[in-house]
Amino acid sequence: MKKLAKLVSITLVSGLISSCTSEQVPVKNDRIVTNPIDLNYRFQPNDESRREAADPVLEYFKGYYYMFASKSGGYWRSEDLAKWEYIPCTTIPTMEDYAPTILVYGDTLYFTASSGNTRIYKNAHPEKDTWEEVDTKFEFPQHDPAFFKDDDERVYFYWGCSDVDPIMGVEVDPKDGFRAIGEPKALIQHNCDKYGWEVPGKNNEEPRQGWNEGPCVLKHNGRYYLQYAAPGTQYRIYGDGNYVGDNPLGPFEYVEDNPFSFKPGGFIGGAGHGHTFKDKYGNYWHVASMTISVRHWFERRLGLFPVVVSEKYGMYALTTFADYPFCIPDRKVDFEKEDINMGWNLLSYKKKVSSSLHFEGYEPELANDENVETWWAAQTGNAGEWLQIDLGKPMEVNAIQVNFADHNFNVHAPHDPVFYQYYIEGSTNGKEWTRLVDEEKNLQDAPHKLHTLNVPAKVQYLKICNTKDMEGSFSLFDLRVFGQGGGKVPAEVTGFQALRDNNDKRIYRFTWNPQENVTGYILRWGIQKEKLTHSMVVYENQYEARYFNRDSEYYFSVSAFNENGVGK
Repeated sequence: MKKLAKLVSITLVSGLISSCTSEQVPVKNDRIVTNPIDLNYRFQPNDESRREAADPVLEYFKGYYYMFASKSGGYWRSEDLAKWEYIPCTTIPTMEDYAPTILVYGDTLYFTASSGNTRIYKNAHPEKDTWEEVDTKFEFPQHDPAFFKDDDERVYFYWGCSDVDPIMGVEVDPKDGFRAIGEPKALIQHNCDKYGWEVPGKNNEEPRQGWNEGPCVLKHNGRYYLQYAAPGTQYRIYGDGNYVGDNPLGPFEYVEDNPFSFKPGGFIGGAGHGHTFKDKYGNYWHVASMTISVRHWFERRLGLFPVVVSEKYGMYALTTFADYPFCIPDRKVDFEKEDINMGWNLLSYKKKVSSSLHFEGYEPELANDENVETWWAAQTGNAGEWLQIDLGKPMEVNAIQVNFADHNFNVHAPHDPVFYQYYIEGSTNGKEWTRLVDEEKNLQDAPHKLHTLNVPAKVQYLKICNTKDMEGSFSLFDLRVFGQGGGKVPAEVTGFQALRDNNDKRIYRFTWNPQENVTGYILRWGIQKEKLTHSMVVYENQYEARYFNRDSEYYFSVSAFNENGVGK
């Protein structure tokens, strides 16, 4: 979604949609994505049946992006960051350990994961499952490891995952079994009394230290950005912060505008324990953990966010509408000035819904509430189960994101691909229907698939119907519809107040006058008036946040948005 001044007209040219960037370079439909990333998230071997992937790391190697994530039984590769190929892995015995990390060194990719005894593996051809163990000489116990290779080919190793212990780092010699050179240094301590975002809890409210974890290092213009996550992976307020220094092992200074990767609102929240990398065109991205945490506190997904690294404004990930459709550029892009969002607005939020018979507590209204923690579930998994949304009037639909909830499944790893078969129809009157999406012969495990229509459809009603008998229930976290509402954007918000708590300056409380004809509001903030680098999507006209720095001063703004765009 764009501000009014940046709305882009959608033009169809030989099956292409005009670019979401200001230069109007054509973009293929298969480069349009959204979050969470649509992957074959694996069901876990134990506990309640649920999918999981988290703690991602991603590097470009020999023409492909390779992405590893916790508890995935393998890894993925991609040529374009949009389409992913899964590679099952059995030759790494520690593949089931949490928090993997990888290192590109010479013509080889190295892997290790979180464990008490570091075991490292290598593969010059990771498109094949042919990993070999390295004779490792690294002797320090570690959790949440991270490799970093400097421009001079020197390699450093970082780790940390604790509510007590600091983030640590040491130089290592990859030519000598990753033997540590010198003693490890403590680099980041806990400071939740100063930094509200390090405090655990759904709203940073628990009176204890959070977990500092998941380090990662990025070098930009000669400076080293040491990243870390806090306060816990199960919270929407999970984010990544930065310390910056002139040496890979510090000393490091806290970046006041932390956390740089943060997404507490929207359909799916969380943007922590991630990895910042550069694509083949030189653009920065951040891949991170996103949370569901209902069936299990480690029920998680992955998100991909563009990153700005600015000499003036520092580093920040663009997360405001990161769960709306955006395009993956095929060129160098200035993310500070060019918007890669497609300009399609959410049309489905809390519109009238109906469905086949459902379970109590899993009503159809939960399938368009913009909340991945709730879902609709039909009473069976039989063919013919359905859900329908009434948009209220005919609107131009450009894309539909289908988010399957796997309700009442009894699937555990190892398992075959779990795939849904279905179709989606559209109608202007609820009587005559046109098929917009046909997945009746689908054999791909795609639980968060974004269907981008080749030709926008002007419809008022949308209906998804199951066509495959399956165990469990046909169920949806949300059926999300994107396009153009054809009306007016909301008026400028009035009565905005930001009040800081007198007893705890980490807490702000915001209120404003309720607006008519709105979907929700975007609250923005930052430490520099001309660049508000953070945002939160709010659906009411009040909000309390506890994730601010105790000693920092902030600027704020609020704007309303609806199915037509964003107001002033």
